[in-house]
Amino acid sequence: MDTYGLLGKTLSHSSSPAIHRMLGDYPYTLREKQPEELEAFLRRGAFRGLNVTIPYKKAVLPYLDELSPAARSLGSVNTILRRPDGSLYGDNTDLAGFRHLLDESRIDPAGRKVLVLGSGGASATVQAVLRERGAQPVVISRSGPDHYGNLDRHRDAALIVNTTPVGMYPGNGASPLSLAGFPALQGVIDLIYNPARTALLMEAEQLGIPVVNGFPMLTAQAYYSSRLWGATDLGPDCIVPLTRKIAQARQDLILIGMPGSGKSTAARRLGEILDRPAYDSDREFEQAEGISPELFIRRFGEPAFREKETAVLRRLGALSGAVIATGGGAVTRPENYPLLHQNGLLIWLRRDPAALDISAKPLFHRPDLAALYEERKALYEAFADVSVEGPCPPEQILAAADTAIGRPPI
Repeated sequence: MDTYGLLGKTLSHSSSPAIHRMLGDYPYTLREKQPEELEAFLRRGAFRGLNVTIPYKKAVLPYLDELSPAARSLGSVNTILRRPDGSLYGDNTDLAGFRHLLDESRIDPAGRKVLVLGSGGASATVQAVLRERGAQPVVISRSGPDHYGNLDRHRDAALIVNTTPVGMYPGNGASPLSLAGFPALQGVIDLIYNPARTALLMEAEQLGIPVVNGFPMLTAQAYYSSRLWGATDLGPDCIVPLTRKIAQARQDLILIGMPGSGKSTAARRLGEILDRPAYDSDREFEQAEGISPELFIRRFGEPAFREKETAVLRRLGALSGAVIATGGGAVTRPENYPLLHQNGLLIWLRRDPAALDISAKPLFHRPDLAALYEERKALYEAFADVSVEGPCPPEQILAAADTAIGRPPI
C-alpha cells in the first residue's frame, strides 16, 4: 500500500495526521528525522508522498529530481511525490494554502499596504500571494529598512500577517507587536494555529478587528498535497468544512460558573461522551500543591490562592481538545480570560444561587450566596461565549456549544 507522511524534526504536536485521515483512506504517519538521516531517508525511504515542514523545506532540494514552478520560485518544498520511476518531484502547496486563507479572511488586499511580520520561508509565500493580489507587502524583521523599531512609518497598514513563531505553543502569550499604532487596520492574520487565538489575535479581537488563524492554510495545503499524490478524490469544496471540523475538535470546552453549579460533574460526563480528557482546576491545584484549595485559603489567604490558581489555568488553557472545569472565582482575575480564551469556548453554567451545593467548597462559609452571585454575574457574562441553565444534560451543553458564535477564528 502507498504510504504518506510528514517529514520534520519535531512533530509531536502536528495536526496533519488528523487532517489527512479526513481527506482519504490512506496511511499517514509522522517521520521525525535528524539532519544526518535526511539523504538516506529520501533516497531509500518507503513512501509514496511526503509533506515537509521545518527545518527541511529547503534542505530537501538537493535530493529532488524536479521542482514545480511554485517550488522553484519560492526556493522551498512542502510536498514530495515519488513517481513510478522512483524520481522525486517537489512542489509547494503553501501558496495555494495561503490563497485559500486570504479568501477566508474576506479582505481584498489590492492596492493596500500589508505588513508581513518575519522574513523566513513562510514570509516568502505570503509575499508572493499578496503581490498576485495587487497588494503592497512590507516585510518587518529585526533588521533591515523596516523593523520593529520604526513601525510608526506604517500606521496606514490595512492588514498585518504574522509569519513568525512568536506566540506559538509553548510560547503562548507572546506577541510580535502591539496593534495600538495602526488605526487603519482592517484585518489581522496569524499563520499560527496552536493556540487558536494568539495574543496578537486576541488584541485584534478586543479592538474589533477581524482575525484569521493558520488553520485554513494548514488544511488547504494538506488538501492540495493529497491531490498531487492522487490520494484523495474530494473536491476543493471540502476544505472549509474540514477546517471547521478540525478546529472544533481541537477547541477546549471550558466550564465557568458559581461553585456548586455542577461544573466538575458536567466536565467529567462531557469528557466521557466526547472521548476527551477532562480536567478540574481545583483538583489540578490540589495535585500540584499537595493541599486542597479550601485548606490553602484558610492557611494562606485567598489572594495567594488566586495567584496559584492562575498558574494552573495557564497550563490547562494551553491544552487543545480538552474539557476543563474551572473554580467559581476564576473569573475574578482578568488575566485568566486570555489563558482560557486562547483555545477555548467558555460555557457559563448558570444556576439559581438558592440551589447551589456548596458543601466542602472553599470560600463559601459565608451567608449571602445571592449577593456573591450578583457580585460575579457580570464577570461570568464577560467571560462566557455561551450560557446554559444548569444543572442540565451534557447533550444540552453540547447543543449550546454547537450554536455558539464564539468559535476559534478560522
